[in-house]
Amino acid sequence: MSLLLQSPPETSESREIVAGFHSSMERIREQVRQIIVGQDEVVENLLMTLLVGGHCLITGMPGTAKTLLVRTLATALGLTFKRIQFTPDLMPTDVTGTDIIEEDPTTGRRTWTFVKGPIFTNVMLADEVNRTPPKTQAALLEAMQELSVTVRGNTYQLEPPFLVLATQNPIELEGTYPLPEAQLDRFLFNVILGYLSAEEECDVVDRNTAGEPLPEVQAVTCAEDIRKYQWLVRQVAVSQAMIGYAVELIRATRPADPAAPEIVRKYINYGASVRATQFLVLAAKARALLQGRYHVTAEDLQSLALPILRHRVLTNFHAESDKVDVDDVLRETVASKAAPNET
Repeated sequence: MSLLLQSPPETSESREIVAGFHSSMERIREQVRQIIVGQDEVVENLLMTLLVGGHCLITGMPGTAKTLLVRTLATALGLTFKRIQFTPDLMPTDVTGTDIIEEDPTTGRRTWTFVKGPIFTNVMLADEVNRTPPKTQAALLEAMQELSVTVRGNTYQLEPPFLVLATQNPIELEGTYPLPEAQLDRFLFNVILGYLSAEEECDVVDRNTAGEPLPEVQAVTCAEDIRKYQWLVRQVAVSQAMIGYAVELIRATRPADPAAPEIVRKYINYGASVRATQFLVLAAKARALLQGRYHVTAEDLQSLALPILRHRVLTNFHAESDKVDVDDVLRETVASKAAPNET
């Protein structure tokens, strides 16, 4: 099947796929809104994460419904869901699984049997991922990048779609282990889950204190549908001008690059990698399709720059001294780069 979505699709097969995509996405949003109040932008980011085949780091205060959001979304998607509570004593085999010796009661023969860990699922919630030591955090690296798990020299494939949605608390530092840069770089987005508006907070209180059970979330899609939609996203057209603009935005975060603005040279130690450029273009394709467009625009790239870059760009001591946030640096960097006219 070959289809490049530069314009609305023409064949009956492609029209059916695209119509099914938009219908499914809208029904998923409706199911999630039954349980989750507000946070529409976060939900869209999670949908983009799924459609790109990436992973998402969710940073938010306690009590902001991070776990409930992920569980609700997984149910609406019709995907298998597992949750791991990351703790200081969690071992890598608690994530990946391990080999055990089993004895055949008839022959008495003993054999090694692999018992799968909770990572063998479609949607895995790594709750408070920064509370476990780097050794256990590293157990996720192979799965996130290569969709496989290696235990005792044996490699086991994960069934796609597979995405890790990891949460971390931004205020508690005692007893936490900062995520290694290599692992942070594997997350498509770092999404900030903020407070609700006063009206939305009243709605939450009303829903959860009235004694009425919450609505039951219905599955809208299945794993096969998601794989089809992931293929569809990659068919969205992106012009050379937009690819060049994406490269320009990412290179501008590197202080040694001649095109880097002054704020980057002053406050940034290390900029984003080539993986960030690829993720930026892929996520822009997903955003365009979610909004009913079949080509990437500069606005897609600009709007996704912060969640894609904020965990990949490392600030220096001057930024800490001047109380300059990484988001402030990124906003000014994006604003300094004029968008091309061609879409």
